[in-house]
Amino acid sequence: MKLTERYEYPASPEQVFGLVSDQTFREQSCERQGARDYTVTVEEQGGRTVVTIVRTMESDMPDFIKKLTGDSVTVTQVEKWGPADASGGRTADVSVDIHGQPARMTGTSTIAGTASSTTMSLDGDVKVSLPLIGRRIEPEVAKAISASLRDEVEFGKTQL
Repeated sequence: MKLTERYEYPASPEQVFGLVSDQTFREQSCERQGARDYTVTVEEQGGRTVVTIVRTMESDMPDFIKKLTGDSVTVTQVEKWGPADASGGRTADVSVDIHGQPARMTGTSTIAGTASSTTMSLDGDVKVSLPLIGRRIEPEVAKAISASLRDEVEFGKTQL
């Protein structure tokens, strides 16, 4: 299932990247979203900035999915941000994996804009590899990813 999200920030691409690559901001975002437990690392690897977030959250899924996942889910999110282009824009390979479940989102995130306005986008593909019911679950996983991203963007706007 395709997942496409676009958000606007009232800031430059450099400021937005500074925010999404700030360990403290990402930790605060986990707390704000009610993570039971989380770890956030930001490190440089071969010219890329790699943000890794592992968090355990209450499962905000319909009951038929909770029967598979339980009342909580642990998710690993990895963003591998490339270097800035001439305008300060960046692109990242993004993956989101749900521990112990055959559910995954892979895609690309971009940051692009001007000195006063930046668009951050996510284009991904959500896949739940369960025969017969995987396609019924994919929209719920996509909805949870979108809600988490939307909350983080709204919080981020207050921090710029």
